Amino acid sequence: MSNLTETLALIAALGIAVQWLGWRARVPTIVLLLGCGLLAGPVLGVIRPSESLGPAYPALIELGVAAILFEGGLSLRWHELRQTAAGVWRLATLGVALSLGLGTLAAHLLGGLSWPVALVFAAIAVVTGPTVILPLLRQARLRRRPASLLKWEGIVNDPIGALLAVVLFEAMVSPGSPELGHTLAELLLGLVGAAAFGAAAGWSLGRLYLAGQVPEYLKGALALGVALGVFALANLVFVESGLVAATVMGVVLGNMGLPSIEEVRRFKESVAVLLVSGIFLLLSADLDPEILLALDWRSALLIVAMVLVVRPLAVLLATLGSGLEWRERVLLGWIAPRGIVAAAVAGVLGPGLVARGFADGALLLPLVFTLILVTVVAHGFSLGWLARRLGLSAAAREGLLICGASPWSCALAETLLAQQVPVRLADRSWHRLRAARQAGVPVYYGELLSEHAEGELELTDFGSLLAISGNDAYDSLVCAQYAPAFERRRVYQFPVESGHAQRRPGAGSRGRPFLVEGLQFEDLQREWYRGWTFQVTRLGEGFDLAALRRSLPEGARLVLLIDAAEGVRLAAADAPFRAAPGQRVLWFGPKGERGGGGDERG
Repeated sequence: MSNLTETLALIAALGIAVQWLGWRARVPTIVLLLGCGLLAGPVLGVIRPSESLGPAYPALIELGVAAILFEGGLSLRWHELRQTAAGVWRLATLGVALSLGLGTLAAHLLGGLSWPVALVFAAIAVVTGPTVILPLLRQARLRRRPASLLKWEGIVNDPIGALLAVVLFEAMVSPGSPELGHTLAELLLGLVGAAAFGAAAGWSLGRLYLAGQVPEYLKGALALGVALGVFALANLVFVESGLVAATVMGVVLGNMGLPSIEEVRRFKESVAVLLVSGIFLLLSADLDPEILLALDWRSALLIVAMVLVVRPLAVLLATLGSGLEWRERVLLGWIAPRGIVAAAVAGVLGPGLVARGFADGALLLPLVFTLILVTVVAHGFSLGWLARRLGLSAAAREGLLICGASPWSCALAETLLAQQVPVRLADRSWHRLRAARQAGVPVYYGELLSEHAEGELELTDFGSLLAISGNDAYDSLVCAQYAPAFERRRVYQFPVESGHAQRRPGAGSRGRPFLVEGLQFEDLQREWYRGWTFQVTRLGEGFDLAALRRSLPEGARLVLLIDAAEGVRLAAADAPFRAAPGQRVLWFGPKGERGGGGDERG
């Protein structure tokens, strides 16, 4: 396909389709994107990006990477560094140095590369691309600290690795190469200058937002436009420093406490998903199978050493005495998928090495692309499994986060806890949490809408949110805040006032309606004080949901379903309540009057 319009349209459609398929099938999306690109490009020949796009091909890749790193910077929060600062600092400094040294030795001694080519290869291999890490983290559901370490390392090291590779290339292969001290000074100058420029741009744009000088509909687009401008200007001063500038700009802008930053983040996240999909398809579709044939057994040995020896050893040595647990160090030592930046830099520096008289520079691109393929597949499929084995990931998001402490919600939380379901009750009143605390229910005392809650709560334990504070407007705000983390279909709120549309938030800003239409918060409270309790019934082959409904006392309400695989599913007014044999149904009804079947608790 040589038509530019058709190529871009097909790339966009394929990318989003693969993203949806990966989410639906719970398969690492990056692996599917690489497979789809290889199928559409080298295998079937449907897409030839370099032919269709011509000179615009590398430019699109560079701009896409800059936008992705800016979006990654926006997602980095300072509060995440409270427990990970030492680890991130070690990985970004000592870890980079060790990876560079060990990788160079492996490339020269095992891969047979000349010292200059080995050094450039090792510098490129330092990066752990956020274009791969972020989608994997979204699916693997790691605990906060290991996820933060992987995210910060990927986003920080990506531009550093690219800049390091370019500086070393110029220092090692250019005529009249400067001494090592001059090279390091040049690298440091590029890093500091680009970081300062990006920080100034982010702070200035944030001040414009705070001063009300930018309309709401332009904020996301303006942030993206400025980030791309900062990237281009920084590159004019120092090659590849634009990635550093764009990343730092995102970090500064994302941590200024801007009122509308969440809207900017969501806009940029949507753009980043499209860009990641498109760029991975473009790179894999443009791969020439013949370049992989240039690799021999020494190349295979080098790739194995980079994955199984260099990365684990560099991480283990760099994090000694950093306060990280051994399980976290093992996970970090294994997970290091390379991504778009590595491929883009190798595609530029490989031909440059050949032009300077290093014939083995032709192996740089196939080596890097093979490393990308191996790490994306190996780490993409193993991250979730390894994290669960190490106890660093929630095996299933089956828990329930409840916003609003009342006698009714406290009893609900206590019943779920007795059923071995992760639950946490959140409220701004220490007094209202008293009964839950005395019953041993985990609580969060504070404001769910605060940044403190975002840093304190381990959301990987919970698959659903129920907002039942007794205030419609507040519950709607909580649902809107946490909908991206839980998905909107798993965010519920209980209407306080039924039938008063003029006094209720619009449907688009509320969670799903909990229980049935017409029921009010005061009704539940009244029934609780009349002696109603929560009870659990396990369904079986001879006792299905219909039989349970018939056996329930008059007025009893089905509240939620507990499933071993899918976790908690609440009853909603906008969907029928369904349950299968083996699942547990929690219902609320008169005390002492139980449904038949396998009752487990009253």
